[in-house]
Amino acid sequence: MPQKLIQAQEERQVQTAGALQVALARLIELPNTELQSRIEEELIDNAALEVSTDGDMDNASIDEEAEHQDQEEAPNDGLGEETYESDTPETNDEMGDYLTEDDIPSYLLAGRDAEQTQLETPITYGRSFYEELTEQISEHPLSPHEAVVMEYLIGSLDADGLLRKSLPILADELAVYHDVDTDEEELKRLISELQTFEPRGIGATSLQECLLLQVDDPELSSPYKELAREVLVRHFKDFVAKHWDVIQQRMKLDGETWQGVIHLLTHLNPSPGSTFSEDMTTSLPTVKPDFFVMVDEETQTVHVALNDDDLPELRISPAFYSTVRQYAGKGKSLTRSQSDAYVYAKQKVDSAQNFLNLIRRRNSTLRIVMNTIAQYQQGFFLSGDDETQLRPMALKDIAPKAEVDISTVSRVAASKYVQTAYGVYPLKFFFSNEMADEDGEGISTRKIKLALREIIESEDKQHPYSDDAIAKHLQKRGFPIARRTVAKYRDQLGIPTRRLRKEIQK
Repeated sequence: MPQKLIQAQEERQVQTAGALQVALARLIELPNTELQSRIEEELIDNAALEVSTDGDMDNASIDEEAEHQDQEEAPNDGLGEETYESDTPETNDEMGDYLTEDDIPSYLLAGRDAEQTQLETPITYGRSFYEELTEQISEHPLSPHEAVVMEYLIGSLDADGLLRKSLPILADELAVYHDVDTDEEELKRLISELQTFEPRGIGATSLQECLLLQVDDPELSSPYKELAREVLVRHFKDFVAKHWDVIQQRMKLDGETWQGVIHLLTHLNPSPGSTFSEDMTTSLPTVKPDFFVMVDEETQTVHVALNDDDLPELRISPAFYSTVRQYAGKGKSLTRSQSDAYVYAKQKVDSAQNFLNLIRRRNSTLRIVMNTIAQYQQGFFLSGDDETQLRPMALKDIAPKAEVDISTVSRVAASKYVQTAYGVYPLKFFFSNEMADEDGEGISTRKIKLALREIIESEDKQHPYSDDAIAKHLQKRGFPIARRTVAKYRDQLGIPTRRLRKEIQK
């Protein structure tokens, strides 16, 4: 059957996002730390935008009459045809309406004080893993050549303090990259010397050797040293798998002796390098909250503030504004150079005005969404951050109440943090899935996980619960979930299986 190519016309409505809407979406997604960088980039790119020194962000907005005259009389430069105006009311300083500090509500004062004492993850500075160990080189009788090799061995350690490179590779790297000749015998001797550095276990080539080095430490005084060493040498696989009963039977140890042996072994450090990474962190990322949530104890109401303390106040440059006003509406009477100056200034001012509108629109959207979340989770904030009071909440629960799109709620929730009187939480913390209880009412999966953790913490550690038993306990509490769901939640919480939670009888 012959085929025909038929051309048909069809009317279809398609909605596309404009450039300014895309730019707004990107700004909404940025946390304050990244927004600050974005503002700095805009300040560099646009000479008409500058940091306000008097707090007046609108003192250089273009006069409406001048804009109107410009559209009618100025040369058609193709600029300023697309305007962008915020459809949300501008917000003033919350405290600006109060005459004295005594008139300011307590929750606003609390918010201001909270902004001055933000809970941030501090950046700490100290000696690094490498520096701490290289300082110990001088405490050992090494020649200059041996000291160079030792320093390279220290630099070759993994983050946990173990040395996993083979002797031939170490010798080759020293020869090729540092022009240092050595052999495997010298490397073995120096590695043995490195293994006497503090903390013990540093320089071990395996987990087993690391633990043995700690057990063999002359300063370790314990009547169970030899038995612990026997466990590590003869029963290491069972030790790693925590097959305590098997080891105890094979070694024919009574309960009290075995308890002492296992206490010694379980207090050894499998990652001696972590001693440095915990105490001497060179840099930690700073977490700055994007929102503050305060509770007025008198009225039992929740209030939200946007943390914009570190963000500069922006305005349009008076010089650019003056140029636009000077030439606006003069049309063909302008010289070529004046026309060029006007076009350039007008382009930059329009761009700056759009950026200021985008920032205001972003802040307004963030406030609306966060206010909606705070009201939805009011029980949590009023209870002093009690996780059991968190309601099941999804993006679709917030979007209609905030009168925004679900994608906007998702962007607001991404990479942002909330500070309360009890700590700093990622905004995603307040979103959780929902399950139905026996009466068909919604239950937060976070609440189920809290109950699961509570059951495991209160169990008899010598006879821990199986996943099936935990499921039955949860069902008695009104959480009808299956054993496989218990296993999934337990894994998500990082809680080991029943066998690995079991402790030996004292």
